Parts: sequence; C-alpha cells; structure tokens
Amino acid sequence: MDSEVSVLLHCAAWRGLLESQVQVELSDRFNRRTDPTLECQIEEVWSERVSKEPWLFNGSKFRLHSFCIASAETNQAAALSTQASSDESVSQITEDSESGPLLTLRLGLTCYKDYLGTNWSCREAELRKLGEPLGVGGVLCTSDRQVVLIRRSQRVAEAGGLLDIPGGHPEPKVRRRNEEEQISVDMMQPRAVVSELYSSVCAEIRDEVNIPLRVLGEPVLMGVALNHISAGRPSAEFYVSCSLTSEEVRELYWKGGAEANESTDIVFLSRKDVLQLDRRSPLWSELCPSAKGAVLLYQMVRPDEE
Repeated sequence: MDSEVSVLLHCAAWRGLLESQVQVELSDRFNRRTDPTLECQIEEVWSERVSKEPWLFNGSKFRLHSFCIASAETNQAAALSTQASSDESVSQITEDSESGPLLTLRLGLTCYKDYLGTNWSCREAELRKLGEPLGVGGVLCTSDRQVVLIRRSQRVAEAGGLLDIPGGHPEPKVRRRNEEEQISVDMMQPRAVVSELYSSVCAEIRDEVNIPLRVLGEPVLMGVALNHISAGRPSAEFYVSCSLTSEEVRELYWKGGAEANESTDIVFLSRKDVLQLDRRSPLWSELCPSAKGAVLLYQMVRPDEE
C-alpha cells in the first residue's frame, strides 16, 4: 500500500451509491474545535501562505467527522480517525438497498484557512483531526472507455505538476444566501447538502475539463480516501460517466474552462490500464495522492463493470 493514501470507506458491496442512497447528519458538534492559542497559529500560517500565494482565498468547507453504514443486520459506525488501509477499509454488505439511505455522513463546518493551519501545520500530528475538510473527486470516464486525468499547475496550493482527477470541495455557501461568516449548520437542509456533495463533483469537472453538465451521467459515490500528505484529509471519490469521446473531451479542454489555470495538460488512460495501475507502474509516481485514492477506489468498487 502506498503510504501517501489509504481508503477509509468503500462502497464495493453496492458497486457505488447514488444520491438517494446517502444522507447526512449535520451538527455543530462535528465542527472544528477552537482554542485561542490555536486560532493565533492558524492566522499566522494563513498570513504567511497568502503573502507567498496571493491568489489563495478562504471559504467555508464541510468537515467530515465520521460516518455510519446501515445494513439489514447492524448499524456500523466508524470514526474518521480510523487509519484504514485498502484491506481494512470499512464496508458493510446488505441485500436491502430499498429500505432507505445506506450511508450517513456526519458533517460539521470548517474552512480552508483552518485546513492550512491544522492539517498542513508543523504540528500536524496533534492537529490533524481538527480541520479535515471534505473534498470531492471524480473518475471521469468517456464514451470510448478512457479515464480523464489532468496535470496540475504549479500555481495550485498542493501537488503542483502531478496528475490528478477533477475535484475540489463542496461549498456550504452554495446552498445559502448568507454571507460567508454567517454560515452555520442549523441553516442547512440535509438533503440540500447531499445534493451539493453530488453536484459539486460535476461542477468541478465542468470547470476544470470544460465539458457541459448535460453530457455527464449521475455521479456514483465509490467511497472516501485519505490523503496522508495532507495529514489524512478525506475526499469523497465519485465515478462519473460522460457521453463524449476522449477526442471530444480533449478539444473542449484546450478551449479553456472556468478553472483552466489550475491545470496545464490533459491525459487519457484506458479503463484497462487504470484497473492495472499500482506502485510498480511508472505512471503511479506521477499521480498526486487524491488521484491515487480515487484509482484505488475505482479498482475496488468497479462501478462501470458490465
């Protein structure tokens, strides 16, 4: 197993989960814990980063506290702090997929500034459980069975120059009209948050790859991977099909989208090659941790298996 990444949760028992099969529990109990000394440190880290990278901006993020998988026999809960490998990751098989949501994500709020001051702190071992913003990523597969990767720009905050999948963070403010600092979990509707989790991965694909939403299939949640380069930051990884061919996607990418500045190239791998990727593959070292986690989940869940 690659030390940069691990799988916290996979949905292989169901070949992935649709939006209707996932729910969220929202509570300020799941927010980042605050401390006066820590707040000063976070401000210092943020000021230093912004002085070097003035294009960075803060924003509210969802914080993954824990999750619960339902089955016909038991309710199984796992804390985010579980350091699961791909062999130890959590999955609970059930035959009763019509009984309601199969996965509950327990979410609070944090922000990007908090993330840089905790997960990326020099004291990360002590602080790693505090930030934990939930990211999203999409394994995008074209109609001719090619998986889309993009090479990250050197101007992005993490993993510059490495290959990645389209992704980012779901935004709490998308579902509220309030100003950023006024956002709190009691203002949010759980179903709207689930919708934001699923729609945000399509929005990231649209903005980073420059393909319209209408050609994308319904996202399928494969699981949650942990990025250990950023102290175990969680990311929900989705499979998203596309009705365009790889050549059509390539042409649209080079026309430039809303976030064209975040990447410098587009790369296509056949589904067969992605399923065979591992640490021995020359390309593996070119993948950033988030892409590695998504590849591992794709190999485990195989949501497009015929």
